[in-house]
Amino acid sequence: MLTGKQLILATKPYAKETRWKSWYYTLSTAVILAGLFAGTALLPWLLLRILCSILSGLVIVRMFVIYHDYQHHTILYQSTAAKVLFSAFGVFILAPASIWKRSHDYHHAHNSKLFTASIGSFPIMTQQKYLESTPAERRSYLAARHPVTILFGYISMFMVGMSLRSFTSSPSRHMDSLLALVLHFTAGTLLFVFMGWLSLLLLLIIPFFIACAIGAYLFYAQHNFPGVTFRDKEGWCHDNAAMASSSYMLMSPFWKWVTGNIGYHHIHHLNSRIPFYRLPEAMAAIPELQQAKTTSLSPGAIWACLKLKIWSPEVNKMITIRQLKAQPAPVRAVAV
Repeated sequence: MLTGKQLILATKPYAKETRWKSWYYTLSTAVILAGLFAGTALLPWLLLRILCSILSGLVIVRMFVIYHDYQHHTILYQSTAAKVLFSAFGVFILAPASIWKRSHDYHHAHNSKLFTASIGSFPIMTQQKYLESTPAERRSYLAARHPVTILFGYISMFMVGMSLRSFTSSPSRHMDSLLALVLHFTAGTLLFVFMGWLSLLLLLIIPFFIACAIGAYLFYAQHNFPGVTFRDKEGWCHDNAAMASSSYMLMSPFWKWVTGNIGYHHIHHLNSRIPFYRLPEAMAAIPELQQAKTTSLSPGAIWACLKLKIWSPEVNKMITIRQLKAQPAPVRAVAV
């Protein structure tokens, strides 16, 4: 059975793009997205406009995954045309390249490590740290992982987290974050003034709300699911973090297309240089990759993921607040 370096090396043959496929999937997705926006703006029937608006939100998710692969240097590396296209898309989606790549690279290097900064990922507290935290610290921690925060990822994660915070923390380093915010609000204002509130809703708010909510949840559930494990720095290794702390999300063919195969997240973390369109191929060829921990997009699986709040080293799993409260209070020594 392949483990460690051998398992990583087994994925190496799949870490090669087919250039024309990368361009085909990129441009076809961009064309579909442009067509849906055009339909939203120009079709005379309201129901079709609403449908196009919803579908455009889903296609933004797919385009984001392709953008994410580009930022990993997995596809279209050193292409000037791709750099222009994806730089523009990063600004468009409120995840500019300067902050997205830095935070996401950090996430890959520190996935599932305890006691590291939560840059590019949702924060994780151990049971002991949570119990020792102040009420304000607990509220802040739980708010960051709250389902409402994830649902409103458009504001919480992308507008504020990605763009506003990155710019205010280092303006000279993240001018593209300011550009993203300025262009986003300018576009919203122009839509409202010249096309009315309905066009603002259909062309901007609904697509971004849908795309960012789905993106936020996927990122959460891929590392916060029943069976996930975390390690301290001394016990951490790359292949175990990929296989034990990153999920394989079971999806229908439709959702696999929408999410650009990001559900094969354990393989992506094992070798981020595998193009999104080759992840199923790698999994089919390597039996060890088929032993992944799974979740899905079923309501029950979503709820099971969202309930998890705290890492308990005592039972070696994530637990809920209810499970934490059900535990007996720690016994304190009494001075004689």
